[in-house]
Amino acid sequence: MVPVAGEPRLGRLDLVPDAPDLDLVLRASGVTEEERLEIVDSWTRLANRLRSFPEEKIELQLTVKERDTPSQRTTLEAWIAGRPRLVATSALPTLAEATAEVRDDLLRQITDGKNRTEPRNNRKLRG
Repeated sequence: MVPVAGEPRLGRLDLVPDAPDLDLVLRASGVTEEERLEIVDSWTRLANRLRSFPEEKIELQLTVKERDTPSQRTTLEAWIAGRPRLVATSALPTLAEATAEVRDDLLRQITDGKNRTEPRNNRKLRG
């Protein structure tokens, strides 16, 4: 889905209330702008998970190295204010598979981190 000049770009994320605009928080290298927009539109689950954090406190960096070779590496890094940096990597050969894998790994890391900070899962926080 390529936006038309002068018109707002709409995608699946526009249907998620209060979700951060991944188009603004995702920087990417090793992919074209069109591919980056397709990735953003396919990451609805990640946007849902991130909506509990203020958008201005989230930064995502997607990097694809050695593109279209057997040694292709895809990395997704997340900086969320007040939390340690999260890193997800994939060695899958296709961009679609690799971006899905790093997205799912990052989702798992965010969920694990949130669960550790909930009082019911942390005896020290229960008081």
